[in-house]
Amino acid sequence: MQSAGSRIGSFVIALATALAIIALVIPFFLNPYWIAFEQGRAQATAWTGYGEEDLRVATDAILVDLVLGPPDFDVAVAGEPVLNERERGHMRDVRNVFIAFYVATGLMVAAAGVVVVRRRDAAAESSWRSVRSGALGLIVGLVLVGGFAFIAFDVLFELFHRIFFAGGSYTFDPATERLVQLFPFQFWQETAIAVGAAAIVVAAIVAGLSQRRLRPR
Repeated sequence: MQSAGSRIGSFVIALATALAIIALVIPFFLNPYWIAFEQGRAQATAWTGYGEEDLRVATDAILVDLVLGPPDFDVAVAGEPVLNERERGHMRDVRNVFIAFYVATGLMVAAAGVVVVRRRDAAAESSWRSVRSGALGLIVGLVLVGGFAFIAFDVLFELFHRIFFAGGSYTFDPATERLVQLFPFQFWQETAIAVGAAAIVVAAIVAGLSQRRLRPR
């Protein structure tokens, strides 16, 4: 029977595995090629009234500010700012959420590394079992969330924003405000599906590799 400390260590490794998989997958969708593809599907040019060149200028600048900074989000098209101050404030909040997530993931992975080192070779099997559990748990969680999202993605989208952003800071008028015109609802719905599917594939690979490292009884 595992001690309380061992169970906590196993949980830390499993959680670190799940977070690390998500952290690994997200950057693949923060690239101009994917974003341009999804904007095309969501008809962002029709929403914004921008031509394709102006759409790329605005979107790429926002993406650079989000990923690399500084978070000014002050890109202009034809001399007019693309985003108003409230939209820029929301994008700064989004960037802060990303930073907090990656810091938390890094700390959790570091904690998991400490657990693995302290266990030494004698408990290597237990560590690999925890990695497998984290990957499989992530798959189950994503399948359940994905099933609900298929029925009511708007509810999950609203809940996510209520948890991570101040009330009223994330609601925009698609008739007048560029942020939701550049990234329409369909954009987020399909991107979320793609991120979830990619995370499931990576988690399945991690679970399979972990299983191979487990010694037969």
